[in-house]
Amino acid sequence: MNASKTGLRRGLQIASVGAAAAVAVGFFSVGAANADTLVPLPDGSITQTLVDGTVVKITRMGESANVSGSMGATPLHRNVWVSGSAKVELIGPNADGGRIEPGYVVGCQLTLGGKAGAESGIGSNYAGDKTTQSAKGSGSVSIGPGQAVNYRLLDLEKADDFGGESHSGANGFKGNGGSVTWADSTIGVSGCAGYAQARNYVKVTANTKNVSSTVTLWGQPFSIG
Repeated sequence: MNASKTGLRRGLQIASVGAAAAVAVGFFSVGAANADTLVPLPDGSITQTLVDGTVVKITRMGESANVSGSMGATPLHRNVWVSGSAKVELIGPNADGGRIEPGYVVGCQLTLGGKAGAESGIGSNYAGDKTTQSAKGSGSVSIGPGQAVNYRLLDLEKADDFGGESHSGANGFKGNGGSVTWADSTIGVSGCAGYAQARNYVKVTANTKNVSSTVTLWGQPFSIG
């Protein structure tokens, strides 16, 4: 009888220790899942020669993404802060400026609904034949099943030819080059019930005295949970 009670007590003690360990592991797992994850991304460049001999070179540097859970605190919500910079060079006597548009393509396996919208704050400085632009803003996207959406980092507002309000995600530059920097620009994803991924792009429309052509530099895809 005593041996049975002793064995029972030992069994209960072992079970209690195991349960406590399981609870502790559970708490650590939740903490790890909610912790911010910094993702450094590789630099990249592309060079393309236009039909009139003008060389277009786009370079992306210092890109990173900081992935975290959103304030929605559910598996349907994600937040990512993206940073990086890009510059464009037009090499040749016919170079005549152009436009530079940075952004991200965000995709998700499955959606359960949500709203879409984006707001960004930008500033630019023009000096000589170089334009430098910076962006810091936030916005959210909603993604349909198996779809990808385009998130533009810039939202430039100006009056159109009729005095109305016009928006553009591309910043114009003059001469032979320009650059853009984005710092802690927030992309919020809502309604995403599956794997989500994002990928940077820098699209440049290069103008010369003879042609106008678009060149796009793509970044490395990365998971946002």
